[in-house]
Amino acid sequence: MSTDILNDEYFMKAALQEAIIALEKDEVPVGAVIVYDKRIIARAHNLTETLNDVTAHAEMQAFTSASDFIGGKYLKGCTLYVTLEPCIMCAGAAYWTQIENIVFGASDDKRGFIKNRDKIIHPGTNIKGGVLSKECGDIISNFFAKKRELKNK
Repeated sequence: MSTDILNDEYFMKAALQEAIIALEKDEVPVGAVIVYDKRIIARAHNLTETLNDVTAHAEMQAFTSASDFIGGKYLKGCTLYVTLEPCIMCAGAAYWTQIENIVFGASDDKRGFIKNRDKIIHPGTNIKGGVLSKECGDIISNFFAKKRELKNK
């Protein structure tokens, strides 16, 4: 595959595929992939309901998978692509992994980390938001709208 098409949108689409898998499992539809050298080394989605574990966010699952792939706990040179702005827990975990880049789709004004980024994110980590933000935002907005609709019936 030509590396010129392996860009942020390409990898965010892979994260969106993971979000769709989460949606099909009735999980909050957040997906993540971790990329090293233009290659996806980890794919994950939310599993909080499946595992009955509040920490089983897509990012946390992806960090574990990528660390296993690399054979070490630091993810230097890697990029996390995630469909929703990471929460403070996941941003804190990103700090400890020393991941080089975080690229997210939709912003999370209620639980996202951006407002506290200087206190949470490793100083060597670059942040980029808004990649495929409409698509990433729509999947999660539609999920919660459906949940509210079912609750009000």
